[in-house]
Amino acid sequence: MTAPTDLARIGLRWDPSGQAGLTGPLLALADDCDRALRTIASRWGSREEAYAATLPASSLHGHLRSFPHQVTFATSLDPADANLGDFTDGPVVDPSGAVALTRTAPVTAVLTPAACHHVYHAHQGEQLLAAVHVTTRNTCFRRESSYEPLRRQWTFAMREIVCLGTAEETTSFLAQARAAVDYFTLLIDLPTDWTPATDPFFRPERHPGHLLQRIQPVKHEAVYGGSLALGSANLHHDHFGSAYAITRDGVPADTACIAFGLERWLYALVDRHGPDPGGWPDLLAAARQVAAR
Repeated sequence: MTAPTDLARIGLRWDPSGQAGLTGPLLALADDCDRALRTIASRWGSREEAYAATLPASSLHGHLRSFPHQVTFATSLDPADANLGDFTDGPVVDPSGAVALTRTAPVTAVLTPAACHHVYHAHQGEQLLAAVHVTTRNTCFRRESSYEPLRRQWTFAMREIVCLGTAEETTSFLAQARAAVDYFTLLIDLPTDWTPATDPFFRPERHPGHLLQRIQPVKHEAVYGGSLALGSANLHHDHFGSAYAITRDGVPADTACIAFGLERWLYALVDRHGPDPGGWPDLLAAARQVAAR
């Protein structure tokens, strides 16, 4: 296991709140990793789409009920002059470091929990004439009970490739995407194993989604070192197509996505190949081979 001191020497700036800053070799590796994943996304002619940092809370009803323990809300003070005055006249920040909030404005936005949610929201109401492939990257926010540098963070970068289409198109995409990841990790000597997984539902024993995922696995993770999921392949069937009125062939579209947590790739690459950048694999060259296959 790579020590935090080794990671710090090559550019990790760790904040115990669960956030990582990068500089030097580690930042360069992060850029190379994202370029490689974008190159792999080109295999399907994926269109790059960039989105805001937040999503309307009104678009995330199901997510908020399923994962309230992980959500980070975007909040602000009620702009009434008296309320702002009460805030500035108060301690602003208390001795524990907590902001001494006065009355807050209605919370209507959620900091991105997963990059692909933006895709479904942005394509709401579309009638697809062919399968659509999108790649997007966003900073995601997930509260956890504890954090570990590059392995489990409150904020992290997620690169996703999303397919919207028929059941056959999304199933085929996911099979191809898993094979592409297998080939990529083979070329860069980063051994991973695909394992069935379930999402971390709130009160899973009571959540129908948790039971369904156990009976019919729709999520598989590419795991490095027996415990670190570098990516996940997710089949949503028509869940998002129905929720966002996206249709394909006159019926709700199916969707699938493959998601990569970039910081975890950094950890795995350094753990496998060492902290010397001279020993790191050429990620972009490997990705080009994957895209051309």
